[in-house]
Amino acid sequence: MNQPFLYLYLVILCSIVYCTDGCNLSQDVIKDIQSYQPIVNNIIDLVTKGNLKGKLYKDLALFVDKFGSRLTGTKNLENSIDYLLELMKSYEIDNVHGENVVVTRWRRLEEYGELLEPRRDTLPVMALGSSIGTSNDGLEAEAIVVRSFDELNQKNISEAAIGRIVVFNEEWTNYDDVYAYRSQGATEASKKGQQTYRDNVTKIPAATISKENAQMLQRIQDRGETIKIRLNIKTETLENGTSRNTVGELVGREDPEHVVAITAHTDSWDAGVGAMDDGGGAFMSIYSLIILRHLGLQPRRTLRTILFTGEEQCYCGVNDYDAVHREELKKFIFVMESDEGLWNPLGLNYTAGEKGGCILKEILQLLKPLNATRADYVENVGSDISLWTKSRIPGASLMNENGRWFWFQHTDADTMDVMDSDQMDRAVAVWTSVAYVIADMELEFPNEFQ
Repeated sequence: MNQPFLYLYLVILCSIVYCTDGCNLSQDVIKDIQSYQPIVNNIIDLVTKGNLKGKLYKDLALFVDKFGSRLTGTKNLENSIDYLLELMKSYEIDNVHGENVVVTRWRRLEEYGELLEPRRDTLPVMALGSSIGTSNDGLEAEAIVVRSFDELNQKNISEAAIGRIVVFNEEWTNYDDVYAYRSQGATEASKKGQQTYRDNVTKIPAATISKENAQMLQRIQDRGETIKIRLNIKTETLENGTSRNTVGELVGREDPEHVVAITAHTDSWDAGVGAMDDGGGAFMSIYSLIILRHLGLQPRRTLRTILFTGEEQCYCGVNDYDAVHREELKKFIFVMESDEGLWNPLGLNYTAGEKGGCILKEILQLLKPLNATRADYVENVGSDISLWTKSRIPGASLMNENGRWFWFQHTDADTMDVMDSDQMDRAVAVWTSVAYVIADMELEFPNEFQ
């Protein structure tokens, strides 16, 4: 008998607080966020229909055509940083400057692989970052193929691996699992006798081959045939050098000390030209400021673009920024990183508390015109910014249709052909809108880590 009254009570209650997805934001917060719809629409229109349509793609293409790959410690990278600093200055972005960072310097000199048995054929290889080289004469050895560290550590396999080349033919599960073979494969193999290198473990060369060739070698081994490979890898580790983090901002009009940071990285590996990883992310982070400047929008709090150097080799840029700006970071209220592609945007992956997650979900409702409204909680977000999002500062990365990311990452295929102008426009509209609303809304984004 009391059910109608209960239903009426719930309706009244939900008119006072936001009830969708378990959120309980106040009507004041909801109305404040919803008031940004006209501004978000203007941002979307400017980059998808207006004067800035296609400009992000064109300027990124000019950049990668001009500088190519941007390996840490090279002149290419430093020249490209000069270019980005001048680009921001030309749009009258505030406080544009570089901050010196000590970086490691490693480079590939020569890479050659050959299958000798059971037949002769070239075996394309690429030295893994930080790997040592072979001797000048290279090395020849029988190879053993394993599917996992666990298989390598089995007694019969472990003994058989001594003096051989170990080929990891790991199953793809996710990036973090497979990354372990890229970063620790040499260390694990060296324990058996034949890059990040652990202390007190013999350093041996580490290289990557294609998945297709790894599968071929697996089939040959499964048939009981002998595999013999020749490798000749030359690499060089130089003395540490100096690079720069690239910084520019829109100073907050009311609360300049509190900061929303949008980040990416300027460096790349020497394969390809780093258009996808992470030239697109770097340009999107710069263009977020340019778009807001173009629209005459100055946020309540400071919106700062930080392009870290040395992400690929050493995380030198973010680690240095963290050390130098430790006190200032206490006033960072939200950090964003774009290092996972600029394909069709879907929303955000985020790390924040319950209330922060609800705020992001409400903000993303403003992106309905782009169908980019998803907000998925993840335990940790970002690459560089994971230093902060693990426990100190809420943050987010762009959720996009990046299923092809690993087809191109750190390969010669990372070129402008990977990028799509219209999708980049939609991505930067999402990125700019979210950053601006968080930096400008009346309520300071809650840090529930504290």
